[in-house]
Amino acid sequence: MIGRLNHVAIAVRDIAKAAQVYRDTLGAEVSAVEPQPEHGVNTVFITLPNTKIELIEPLGENSPIAKFLERNPDGGIHHICYEVSDIRSARDALKRQGARVLGDGEPKVGAHGKPVLFLHPKDFCGTLVELEQA
Repeated sequence: MIGRLNHVAIAVRDIAKAAQVYRDTLGAEVSAVEPQPEHGVNTVFITLPNTKIELIEPLGENSPIAKFLERNPDGGIHHICYEVSDIRSARDALKRQGARVLGDGEPKVGAHGKPVLFLHPKDFCGTLVELEQA
């Protein structure tokens, strides 16, 4: 069902500082900051040869990332994203197996302009999983 690893998302308090670490210290290709108000975050993507790292910073106090950073003051891995060929088919198969889809269960447009869904971390070894339409 799942395809390639699309990205690993890391929650950060200061996206400019975090992007600088990846760009200047690690020599990575770093995108510009992109506000994602519908998701309550600012994002930066770090391009690697085999996948991406997504840095996510809260966009306002009601951001789910703000809550994550309250529990994890130093930041850390927030979620992993896998590609699927058909997001609705994947959702339906996962639900039949007892997996919980967060939100209203309908795909939303993600940072790459493609449909995404999030799956409950308690159903996936404590890891928040994002599915993205390939």
